Amino acid sequence: MFSTVHSLSGSKYQPFYKYKITKTDEYYTYELPAHNECKLTRLHDPADVEGGKLILSRSHFLPAGGGTDFSTNAAESIYYVAKGKLLFKGEDGQETLLEEGDSVHIAANSPKCVTNVGVETAIMLVILLPAQ
Repeated sequence: MFSTVHSLSGSKYQPFYKYKITKTDEYYTYELPAHNECKLTRLHDPADVEGGKLILSRSHFLPAGGGTDFSTNAAESIYYVAKGKLLFKGEDGQETLLEEGDSVHIAANSPKCVTNVGVETAIMLVILLPAQ
């Protein structure tokens, strides 16, 4: 549900802002092909952000191999590692260790994969920017 907040009284234009808060127990899980040993949770759907301009998800990859197959996504993507260690492999074949606080931007339709190489569950925020 969206809430509306009005600007301070006396403002010439009286703009309003809409926002949606997703509490920890309000997300939902989903499954995707090419994702292994993981739990995927959707925090904000396309309908939440101006008709699909952005999707926000959180992925939990189990230790010792949880991750994705080498594949593409039609959406431009940003991955942010919130916890753990993930090995990222891009279309050039280069492998890069991503640790807590690291991020990677991936162009639409670019092959890539991530694998949890740590000893704990890795958590990654995924921001998808679908083609408009």
